Amino acid sequence: MIAPGVWVDGRAEGLPADDRGLAYGDGVFETVLCVDGRPVWWDAHLSRLERGAAVLGFVAPERDVWQRDAERALAHADPGAARCVLKLLLTRGSGARGYAVRAPSRPRRVVSIGPAPEVDGAAREGLRLRWCRTALAVQPALAGIKHLNRLEQVLARQEWIEAEIDEGLMCDTQGRAVSAISGNLLCLTRRGWLTPPVDQAGIAGLCRARLLAEGLVSEAELRPDDVMAAEALAVCNSVRGILPVRQLDQRGWAVGGALRDLQRALARLEAAFHHSFLDDALA
Repeated sequence: MIAPGVWVDGRAEGLPADDRGLAYGDGVFETVLCVDGRPVWWDAHLSRLERGAAVLGFVAPERDVWQRDAERALAHADPGAARCVLKLLLTRGSGARGYAVRAPSRPRRVVSIGPAPEVDGAAREGLRLRWCRTALAVQPALAGIKHLNRLEQVLARQEWIEAEIDEGLMCDTQGRAVSAISGNLLCLTRRGWLTPPVDQAGIAGLCRARLLAEGLVSEAELRPDDVMAAEALAVCNSVRGILPVRQLDQRGWAVGGALRDLQRALARLEAAFHHSFLDDALA
C-alpha cells in the first residue's frame, strides 16, 4: 500500500520493485514550495527537471501532465496550512536487471504533498553550521542536476547528532567549498556576495539562479579559508529562501546589514520569501 498523499503516475498505487529510480537512483526530482495553492517558481522547477531528464537520456512528460498531478496533490493539502511542499520525482521507469537501458523507457512520475518547514525563526536568527568530512565527488556529467542519488548528502548528515547544529557545509574532493547539504552557499566578501560554481559538483539551485540572474550574487571559486574569512554567510534554496548563518564551527557572525538587504531583495522578487520582521524595511 502506498502512503497517503503519494501518487504514482496519477494513481494511489505503489512503486514497482523493478523501477530504475529505486534500483539505481536513475531519475530526477524537484521540491516545490506552495503558498496558498500556488507552486512557487513552477516553470523553473519543470525546466530544471526537464534538463535533468535530458542529461540522463530520457524525456520528461508534458507540462500539462505535471499540472494535473500538482492540482490533484494540492487538493489533498492541509486546508489549515497556507504553505506546503510538493515533491515531484521522475524515474526512467521499469527495467530489467543491469545498468544497460535495453529498450525505450516509459518514465514514471511520483508526486507527493507534505508540510512546509517552519523557517521564520531561522531566517531571523540564523543557522549554526559545521564543516562536513564527507566530500562531494567531482563529476561534471551530473553536476548541477537534481538527480535521485543523494547518498553523499545522506552520509554528511549522519556526521552529527547535536540538536544545536542546523546544517553542514560540504567541499568537493578537490577541497573547494561547494554548498550546504540542503542548499547553496552565499558568501559576502570584499567582492560582494559570491556563490561557488556547480559545474563540477553540487546542485544548481533555483533561488541561487534567481539571485545570479538579478545581479545580486556572482559566481566564484571559494576555498574553506575564504568562507571562514567572509563578512557574512547564508544558505539558500527554493523552499526556505535565504537563511543567514550565525555560526560555522567556532566562527560567529552577527545577522543584519547586508544579509537583511539580500533577504529584502529576494522578498521583493518573490513574496513567498517575505518575513514579517522585514516589514519595516519593505514599507
